[in-house]
Amino acid sequence: MHKFILGLLSILLFVSCSNLQQVGQKDFLPQLKFINAIEIPYNQEFKNTKIGGLSGIDYDKKQDTYYIICDERSQENLSRFYTAKIDITDDQLKSITFQEANTLKNQSGNTFGSWITNPDTSADPEDIRYNPKTKSLVWSSEGARVINGAKTVLQNPSITNIDLKGNFIDQFNLPSNLEMKQEQKGPRNNGTLEGITFDKNYKTIYTSLEEPLFEDGNQASTAAGGLIRFYQFDLKTKKNTSQYGYKLEPIAHEPNPKGSFAVNGVAAIQYYKNKQLFVLERSYSTGTQACTIKVFLSDFSKATNVQNYESLQQDKIDLATKKLILNMDDLGIFTDNIEGLTFGPKLANGNRSLIFISDNNFSPTQKTQVLLFEVIE
Repeated sequence: MHKFILGLLSILLFVSCSNLQQVGQKDFLPQLKFINAIEIPYNQEFKNTKIGGLSGIDYDKKQDTYYIICDERSQENLSRFYTAKIDITDDQLKSITFQEANTLKNQSGNTFGSWITNPDTSADPEDIRYNPKTKSLVWSSEGARVINGAKTVLQNPSITNIDLKGNFIDQFNLPSNLEMKQEQKGPRNNGTLEGITFDKNYKTIYTSLEEPLFEDGNQASTAAGGLIRFYQFDLKTKKNTSQYGYKLEPIAHEPNPKGSFAVNGVAAIQYYKNKQLFVLERSYSTGTQACTIKVFLSDFSKATNVQNYESLQQDKIDLATKKLILNMDDLGIFTDNIEGLTFGPKLANGNRSLIFISDNNFSPTQKTQVLLFEVIE
């Protein structure tokens, strides 16, 4: 009898704990714990290039190597990406050592032209990812939409596969709503393909707009956020299979003077798991030197596929959900124009690391930062 009661209690306790565990796992959000940061000196030179404008980063864990893309439009040095080693010792970020500088090539095998002298042949690199299955890279360009009396440039954004030396392999087929147009339809200038990431099986690639398409509504303001799109591509066919809507946060601070430049947009994404992405929103306002950097866990498993929706400004669209997991304003440190993130090596306790990098816009008043976080899951 006593054995029966003890056995029954054990079963009830097991069932109870299992239910608690399931609820906990369902509701649990990963935490990002700041460890430390380092800075790369302004205009540090490497192989006849100035290091700056670092806007995307990815990690090859087998080679313990990082690929870092520079967003320079060949104004002074050619459009390029770097390989680097990042020393993490005793769970502390110690240093970054650059190893190679590789120029990006177009379909004709030539380097990209200068935005200043030949803008139609230039590129605006923003993010880069390494594919260990093909031992190749994929990178995104924002293109350009400049319409004024001095010049008109309509350059479509692009997603391009390259080898490890920067040579062109092929390109993805982008949907028509990413074509630059003279009328206010399609992408805004400097607000397109800012972030890209693979899924864990390297069968799918995701990319995100930085700001809304014209037809999807207004840009973010201090009063309200805007609506942007995530794009999902099949890696084999290189075709767009789905699009999802996502709501940006409002701009964090009023610009000073009032009415001057301010922006909030998605600067980077990182695949997490099961149709979930880490989404980095970067807000900047004139008069505030630091940027407000927020990281959200976004889930689009129940989001409406808006691939055939001309506009997000309509009813009955389920957006991707989002939950705040980090506001760098709470860290008590200065954060600049952070535009890249990647999972790094595992830390001593087995947890994954997450590394961020900032784009200093080649400005002496901004910083090129590398930040290390622990992912607590």
